[in-house]
Amino acid sequence: MSTIDHDKIVKSVPQKGFFGHPKGLYTLFFTEFWERFSYYGMRALLIYYMYTEVTKGGLGFDQTTANSIMSVYGALVYMSGVIGGWLADRVFGSSSTVFYGGVFIMLGHVILALPSGATALFISMGLIIIGTGLLKPNVSNIVGDLYTKTDPRRDSGFSIFYMGINMGGFISPLIVGTLGQKVNFHLGFSLAAVGMLVGLITFVVTKKPNLGLAGTYVTNPLSAAERKNFKIYGSLVVILLAVFAVIGIQTGTLTINLFTWFVSVLGVLIPIVYFIIMYFSKKTSAVEQSRVLAYIPLFLAAVMFWAIQEQGSNILATYADQRTNLNFLGMTLASSWFQSLNPIFIVLLSPVFAWLWVRLGKKQPSTPIKFSLGLLFAGLSFIIMIIPAYMFGPNTLVSPLWLVLSFFLVVIGELCLSPVGLSATTKLAPAAFSAQTMSLWFLSNAMAQAINAQVVKLFDKVPETVYFGIIGFLAIVLCGVMLLLTPVIKKAMKGVH
Repeated sequence: MSTIDHDKIVKSVPQKGFFGHPKGLYTLFFTEFWERFSYYGMRALLIYYMYTEVTKGGLGFDQTTANSIMSVYGALVYMSGVIGGWLADRVFGSSSTVFYGGVFIMLGHVILALPSGATALFISMGLIIIGTGLLKPNVSNIVGDLYTKTDPRRDSGFSIFYMGINMGGFISPLIVGTLGQKVNFHLGFSLAAVGMLVGLITFVVTKKPNLGLAGTYVTNPLSAAERKNFKIYGSLVVILLAVFAVIGIQTGTLTINLFTWFVSVLGVLIPIVYFIIMYFSKKTSAVEQSRVLAYIPLFLAAVMFWAIQEQGSNILATYADQRTNLNFLGMTLASSWFQSLNPIFIVLLSPVFAWLWVRLGKKQPSTPIKFSLGLLFAGLSFIIMIIPAYMFGPNTLVSPLWLVLSFFLVVIGELCLSPVGLSATTKLAPAAFSAQTMSLWFLSNAMAQAINAQVVKLFDKVPETVYFGIIGFLAIVLCGVMLLLTPVIKKAMKGVH
């Protein structure tokens, strides 16, 4: 274990300088702003790029396959956070891992900007999956390093950080999406690469004066023997995966459908294994074991929430393109613009929630109650989509305001659950699994999208009212279960609020 204690890390960070928060929040805010600009700009175009006809600049995939690939891609992006968290905890430290991740992401966007068809798409996806896994959990983990665990600014700081993420996500579909849909898909993807480059420059230039020791330590470094084994077995795994992939592609046995099922199963199994390893580790104390158990229902609630929220990038994106009247108030809307709804609502409402939690102080709802509220609003965001199909039928273009309302409701849920979940993760994490527990938080999203990879295949097979109704109803039922379990969860958290 590292000899650097958390109090020493906090003292090394200038504690004022960014809206009353530690100065390092500025560095992390804008690093994530530009990383999310690149990712969400690319994602706003990706579903349309995949199913648009080849003659119109797309790849010509069928829509069911495109929706499933989007979910698998999202699952792998968040699943790779396991690797990023482990490397940060045991090899590089969070700060260096963030930098390496940014480089991989930028290279992925550069390749996607090249008009090289499906080959470039899958290579790009691989690089962005690796890069996001290295960067995303570790940026959030460094935010936790800026504050003591009892600092009342902590949840507010995560809300502000979350606002930075979503400011980048708001702007990028409007710029990248417009260029991609109106001019050329690859021009849009190239702008995403530029965004990641700006994020890397911001991080490198400002990290030394603003972050101090935050993210520089390795909490559970490999021994010399472990490091040797890591190099040998790590290289062997990479080589074997590459060989199996090449053989599968050449023989035709590795189909998109088979790969989708493989990722779906993996997305469910990895979090289960992760919880078992952390709970039974000799480095996890009895108090930490109790907190790991308390984290499980929070994790499952997050899976249900993300299963709804993440369908905004595939099912609701397709709905915007094909079921929505894009002529509104004299304007012709681009379907990619709807991807800006989630982040703009978060940008507008994050200060309200940050103020609310600080204002309420110790009277604010407990973490399990906040998660329950998140599930309630997520469920309502899908229930509301039953109404246009019921009123106007499945073949009539409907007002874009239905999508606006759906995104608005899920954002209220997101602000109750997601930044609070980030904060709770840093507080409930066993000391030896600090960055890895943050990776586990992102695995809730991976698990949700791995399940979605199969669920979204039903969208074209059942009525809209059934699809949206069942998923929305399940979220509301789980909300009730969380409320009933709240006293048990709070007790198991052992003083963490």
